[in-house]
This record gives sequence, structure tokens and C-alpha cells, in this order.
Amino acid sequence: MPISDFNFRMIGLLRIAFGLVWLIDAQFKWRPAFVDHLASYLSGALPGQPVAIQTWIHLWIDVVNVNPVAFAYLVALAETALALALIFGLFSNLAFLGGALLALMIWTTAEGFGGPYVVGSTDIGAAIIYVFVFAFMYLTSAGLSMGADRWLSPRLGRYAWLASGSPEVAG
Repeated sequence: MPISDFNFRMIGLLRIAFGLVWLIDAQFKWRPAFVDHLASYLSGALPGQPVAIQTWIHLWIDVVNVNPVAFAYLVALAETALALALIFGLFSNLAFLGGALLALMIWTTAEGFGGPYVVGSTDIGAAIIYVFVFAFMYLTSAGLSMGADRWLSPRLGRYAWLASGSPEVAG
């Protein structure tokens, strides 16, 4: 069933709004507090977790501790690039995949899979929801609505899969 023009525009506006949220979040990552304390943000998710989840988070703490400043700037750069790709609808399929993977990494590390799940737990963490938002935007070719992918996709040739695709496919 084709998406109506109105709904297609709303999907584009949702993508742009989501990009603005990521841009706000990204600016926090450029601040010295994040750069200086990235490993401690990860270790904050450890208390009360099962051993398997603690092992996973410790693995990432060890990775970050190789060069915490570089890793913090890598996260800041990734979030900024993701935000700009969402806002401008640029290389959207790549952004949706990268964003879903980044959100999944945030959920499984800094959010500790949303746990620990004990009496009184009230949610599973926000980042896992982002994975589904990225999937929705991929399935609706959100980069085509008010995005550069409408222009870019036909010009990419064999790399067209990086963008949302042709307008005919979207509806």
C-alpha cells in the first residue's frame, strides 16, 4: 500500500526531529565532562547486573581504556555525523544501520541492557527503542522525504544502497 504524500512528509519531519534530538545529544558528547569520564559512565551500569552482562560491560571498559579520549571523540563524531545524516536525509540507509548499531551499543553498555531487573524496575532503557525507530525509518525510506537522498540515490550507481532509494520505491 503506497504511503500518502501527507504521511510521507510526516515521516520526513519525524526523521528531521529525530536528527535534532541526536544533535542535542551529540553536543553533550563534545563536552569535557564526557570526554574525561567515559569509562566511568560505562562502569555506572555494572552494579546489580548478572555476571554475563558485567563481563560484556567490562570488555567495553577495557576497550575504552586503551585510549579513552580518542574513543570519546569517536562517539561524539559518530553521533554528530548521525544527526547530520538524519537532518539532511543524506546516506540514510547507512545512517539508519549505523544509528541502530550505535543505539544497540549504548543500550548494551551504558544502559546495561536496561537493567538490573529487580523489584521496582520500571523500564528497559531508551536506547533499545531507537533501534525500532531506525528500522521504521529504513522501511519507510525516510531519507527520500525532504532529504538529499531523493537527489543523491539515482547518482550513486552501485552504491545506491547507502541512500534511501528511488522515489518510485517509496510510494
